Amino acid sequence: MKKLYILIFCLLTVAGMSAQQTPANKQTKALSIEGATAHLGNGAVIENSLIMFDEGKIAFVGSAMAKIARMGEVINAEGKHVYPGFIVSNSSVGLAEIDAVKASVDVDEIAQYLPHVRSLIAYNAESKVVESLRPNGILIGQIVPRGGTLSGTSSIVQFDAWFWEDADIKVDDGIHLNWPSAFSSGGRFSGGSPGPNKNYDSEVAKLKSFFNEAKSYLKSNRSPKNLPFEGMGGLFNGQQQLFFHASGVKEISEGIAFAKKAGVERIVLVHGNDAHKVANLLVDNNITVIVERAHRRPAKEDDDYDLPYRTAAMLTDAGVTVAIGMEGQMERMNSRNLQFYAGTYAAYGMDKEEALKLITSNAAKILGIDAFVGTLEVGKDATLFISEGDALDMRGNQLSRAFIQGRDISLESHHTKLWKRYSKKYQEK
Repeated sequence: MKKLYILIFCLLTVAGMSAQQTPANKQTKALSIEGATAHLGNGAVIENSLIMFDEGKIAFVGSAMAKIARMGEVINAEGKHVYPGFIVSNSSVGLAEIDAVKASVDVDEIAQYLPHVRSLIAYNAESKVVESLRPNGILIGQIVPRGGTLSGTSSIVQFDAWFWEDADIKVDDGIHLNWPSAFSSGGRFSGGSPGPNKNYDSEVAKLKSFFNEAKSYLKSNRSPKNLPFEGMGGLFNGQQQLFFHASGVKEISEGIAFAKKAGVERIVLVHGNDAHKVANLLVDNNITVIVERAHRRPAKEDDDYDLPYRTAAMLTDAGVTVAIGMEGQMERMNSRNLQFYAGTYAAYGMDKEEALKLITSNAAKILGIDAFVGTLEVGKDATLFISEGDALDMRGNQLSRAFIQGRDISLESHHTKLWKRYSKKYQEK
């Protein structure tokens, strides 16, 4: 028994040593950030700016030359840059900690049609991965389930909380549909040779049947109770968006036609490889796009080598509202590089401030949270940060202060602790 107590004590001690930074307290005093270059997130820039906020809300945004009394503590940010908190879309961050440890992975459930499954209640606010996002300026994220045909519902959280209950800023914002692929890649996992997906038509037919049955159920007396059908209600009454994961001209076109016919009003295309080929269709149907991260290989053998880097610019130039998503290999860990993907898009055809919109105002609009975040504007949440330099560049992205709803949050993480530890080691040598 004594050995058991010692083991428990050691485990608790180790857990305490490695715990997430304590969430910040509510803002109790006003703050003024003066002298920085302010990137408002809507394409505008204010040199030598003045930003003031109190009680978690922005009270003033303008020039530091303005003859106005400064509020509370004044932070001299001359030579630095101020940005709205970056927003990561379509990420499963917080739903898994260590991929090799099954018990820590909660990104999907068994079954194909799970619109009623909620990612929010599985979100781990104390994840080490979540902690690593804040020092790069990523302060808000859309937490998305994976797997199946209808994966479930996503929610949007801020990244400084004790539990999922106090992390959420928009609950159950949308349902995620993985549209069948018309092409089979073959290989040892899928079996067979590359070529047309012989099951494509039957898979689409099953989807149509499910949607029709759900609509009929919701119009009936709903007995016996069917949870998957209950979960579809938000799509048909316009309260939730359909995040439609698809790539390829055929899949995108047929998926949009399907959703419109089913009576879904609000549609967001996710992934969207080849979306630039149907840009007019997207604009005509008021469909926004969450593109994949820039640092990836072309999807097809005959694609230009730099097509993944130019996708955001091509869609933006066509009039499509675009944000950046993270789905794919190592997506949770790579979420901390969100701003550098925006920087890559800026290097391949986008204006730097337009590229910034991919992870600020555009992301906020697509996710339906632009009323209170996404830009530096009076009345919006004081969710912002101060960077030593250009936050879309690895050399300049060095945060000195960050705030979520006015709360002065910690920028410490496992990475910063290791950096401090080993920088001292090599200084001594």
